[in-house]
Amino acid sequence: MDGDAQGRARIMEHWRASEQGDSAAEHAIYATDAILDYPQSGERFRSRATIAAQRGGHPADRHFTVLRISGNGDLWVSECVISYDGVPSHSVSIMEFSGDLVTHETQYFADPFDPPPWRAALAEQMPDRSG
Repeated sequence: MDGDAQGRARIMEHWRASEQGDSAAEHAIYATDAILDYPQSGERFRSRATIAAQRGGHPADRHFTVLRISGNGDLWVSECVISYDGVPSHSVSIMEFSGDLVTHETQYFADPFDPPPWRAALAEQMPDRSG
């Protein structure tokens, strides 16, 4: 398996472990001194232990659906839908690697919204998405 295939497999394992609630496997992808940024809230979490603690303390029932993973080398992007107590939130995760471990992740979240009527004639439904 080449380096990019290994990177993709590690990221898929991270998301699989996230879905299964396996915190140790979920956070094994991070370097000990990794940084996680949430730009929308202005929060920065320093260290694998802190990242795991803030995720482990989340009160909602969370589920993860990976839509797409793109990237190569040291930079990978995951597009996901994360459901919190059944309410979906679209997420983009940008992971920067050093070797086999994530040293910096930036994660963005966006709630779904209904499209405005004025552009209905211009758009089509995205494949594999319900309206």
